[in-house]
Amino acid sequence: MRIGNLYGPDATFLGVPAADPHEAPEWSHAAAAIIGAPFDGGTSHRSGCRFGPQAIRVTDYLPHDGMRPSLALGVDPLVELGVVDLGDVEMPSGETEKSLSRLEERVFSVASAGVIPVILGGDHTIALPDVTALARHVGWGRVSVIHFDAHADTGDTQMGSLYGHGTPMRRLIESGACRGDRFLQVGLRGYWPEDETLDWMAAQGMRSYEMGEVVLRGLDDVLDEVMEIAMLDCDAVFLSVDVDVVDPGSAPGTGTPEPGGLTSRQLLDAVRRIAMEVPLGGLDVVEVSPPYDHAEITAYLGNRIVLEALGGIAWRRKSERGEPSRNPSDPLLGRR
Repeated sequence: MRIGNLYGPDATFLGVPAADPHEAPEWSHAAAAIIGAPFDGGTSHRSGCRFGPQAIRVTDYLPHDGMRPSLALGVDPLVELGVVDLGDVEMPSGETEKSLSRLEERVFSVASAGVIPVILGGDHTIALPDVTALARHVGWGRVSVIHFDAHADTGDTQMGSLYGHGTPMRRLIESGACRGDRFLQVGLRGYWPEDETLDWMAAQGMRSYEMGEVVLRGLDDVLDEVMEIAMLDCDAVFLSVDVDVVDPGSAPGTGTPEPGGLTSRQLLDAVRRIAMEVPLGGLDVVEVSPPYDHAEITAYLGNRIVLEALGGIAWRRKSERGEPSRNPSDPLLGRR
């Protein structure tokens, strides 16, 4: 049975068609499918992102008509990709392993059908089942990860537990689902992790672009390098976006805000560019916490991250078919 929104009235992402995840003929034709992961049992500070999927789905000022033509790209990703919404995975509070297992199976069923899973979190614990499921489909160690975040999420344990939003990236590398030298993190800053964890990350070959380096080199130069590495000896890229990579002035509704991050414009441009230039096998958007949001600022950002990623995927597919498309750096063809 399809669960629309676990913590609220049923609504799909911007009005795209609903589909039952247990009835593959309803969604296997789609190029991408929305999956809600309303889980915040892994938070270490402020909770509330179990309500993130609902907020990301419904926050907009335009009609929920399943259409969103992109001014920048000249595509309507919701229509051209045939996006459907499979609703939320049932993730019972307090049952972490059961919740993560259910999410992994849902993401795997979608990926193995040749459909790109777009997962709405939820806290960053969900990256563990999300990426693991894609690796099960593509091949163990054949998935690279591009990870936008203020925090590395590579802790060994969190309050004595192996599972939490501070540990998923370590679990992914330890399991072999992803290679450490194909794990690329952008936007790190603040006062964690400690030397022991940093040493572990270096031993795995992880590449972390701290905000100081992003500012010094420029985001475009960093992305050039990130995408070049991500495509070396891997077959798909998973994009994981924690909204706290953005400065909390532009994304206040999140559990562990860290001042000094990217602007929302920088993140949206980066997500769009990655989706245009590399073969995304899946993506998640996490840590949108509506109880701490103001004027739905962070929910709008989460919604637009999904749209920019889908727009980039649609643009890439259109270009691969040799169909005319608009370059986002071009003006709007003289329109006024």
